Amino acid sequence: MGGVELLPKEYGYVVLALVSYCFLNFWMAFQVGKARKMYKVFYPIMYASESENKDAKLFNCVQRGHQNSLELMPMFFVMLVLGGLQHPIISAGLGLVYVVGRYFYFSGYATGDPKNRLHGSFSLLALMGLIVCTISLAINLLRA
Repeated sequence: MGGVELLPKEYGYVVLALVSYCFLNFWMAFQVGKARKMYKVFYPIMYASESENKDAKLFNCVQRGHQNSLELMPMFFVMLVLGGLQHPIISAGLGLVYVVGRYFYFSGYATGDPKNRLHGSFSLLALMGLIVCTISLAINLLRA
């Protein structure tokens, strides 16, 4: 199978953690679509204006929860994929913690009270752990 044997067997868990985030992202996008219909915020409008829509804050919280997750997604993916090369089990575990944290972040934000997003703030600790795994990989590559 080409280069697959170069990866640790446990790297499959890293891949599963990455795919789980993809499913979470699809779910969040679906929630934004539902909120668009419910609060009557039609494309191409990204955020509702409070002067034009009485439900703007409710919609904007749903939209912002998803948007913030999209903004952090590239960093999460890169740190997960790279950190997982050397620390596949730890990275996969941190990846799953991150995914669960993003679920709580989004769900809290989507209530319409931005403070509720903090219920998922532990996802940032998982991201920091992935950054440490990636730095460890870099150091070991430089030593080799």
